[in-house]
Amino acid sequence: MNRCTADTHQSEEQGIFLPPAVKSVPISVLKQSGLLQALAEGSNGHTETDPSAEVLQAQEEWEAVESLQSGPLGTSAGHVPLIAFNEALQYFQTADLSECRKKIQPTVQRRGLSAMAHFFFGPPRLHQQLQGERDLALTIAQCGLDNNERVHMRILQTIYKKLTGSRFDCPRYGAHWEELGFQGMDPGTDLRGTGLLGLMQILYFVMDSRTLPLARDVFKLSQHESQNFPFCVMSINITRIVIQALREEHLSRECNRRQQVIAALNDLYVATFLRLYVIWKTQQKTISDSGFVLKELEAFAKKKPKQLLRYLEIYMSGRAVSVIDGGFQHPSSSSGVHSPDLNSAVGNSSKEINFTGVCDPQVEMEGEARLI
Repeated sequence: MNRCTADTHQSEEQGIFLPPAVKSVPISVLKQSGLLQALAEGSNGHTETDPSAEVLQAQEEWEAVESLQSGPLGTSAGHVPLIAFNEALQYFQTADLSECRKKIQPTVQRRGLSAMAHFFFGPPRLHQQLQGERDLALTIAQCGLDNNERVHMRILQTIYKKLTGSRFDCPRYGAHWEELGFQGMDPGTDLRGTGLLGLMQILYFVMDSRTLPLARDVFKLSQHESQNFPFCVMSINITRIVIQALREEHLSRECNRRQQVIAALNDLYVATFLRLYVIWKTQQKTISDSGFVLKELEAFAKKKPKQLLRYLEIYMSGRAVSVIDGGFQHPSSSSGVHSPDLNSAVGNSSKEINFTGVCDPQVEMEGEARLI
């Protein structure tokens, strides 16, 4: 049940019923109009000198509902509008991010044989006209969550509403963020290493109509009784992976082909999450496997980003995908077209989906591959 409406239903169970028109009125208005006071009046219309315990409990519940429905900036319920990814991106494009920009390291510095090997055999360099967009993405990754920036709060509220289906704003701090998969009551403390880019990529995931079904499938799996995992923390780790892929120039070829950086970065993020979802669900992974799964995801995203993106296209086209031999496969055209819901793919028999040690290879990674 929606956290923001739970106490209202509880009040109804206590025997307090209001017509629909009254329920939609903010609590403060009910107080000013004297309606809450009227609840304490007896059948003869006179206020009791000593309110009963039931009335006192009802008043406390109404006040609790008002507190829950207050937005992060003190606004009334449902007041903060959703924000689209492009609108949020335009904000960062025009905002003064000079302090954050000073902190970025656009590419990984290599020395000696590593630099020579990368020069002759590594991926191509990012085109010069795309380097500004790359730097913007990396600058966003250096920005922290600011309670005084309305766009930051709209991003946070949009993520909450799209994942939970709630129509109401939620408090800036609280246990409801843990239910979304943050580690504590303040999402801002989980953004180290990815900054606001971590939230921006979740925003892209839930606001794009093509990827929202997958986002909800992944979120539902994260709530599974035995296979649960912290959705938002996992997402932030995937953002960290794609940031590294960008800095190490593994994504440069695709960016050059598209003449876009942020769009390619977002698609690699979604494609990596798609791979995580298929592996996690079909191989019955649990939170104890998370470090190893993330290590494999990072290796695959850096080594075969083109293949990841290709199978994201297949998924988007409505055909089922699965993991085999450390990669992806999809059914032949004779098997028909599937709905873009991986539940159909992962629910098939072992004859149709075979897994051969997706996470078996031991790969040396530059950073720690574990949940932040």
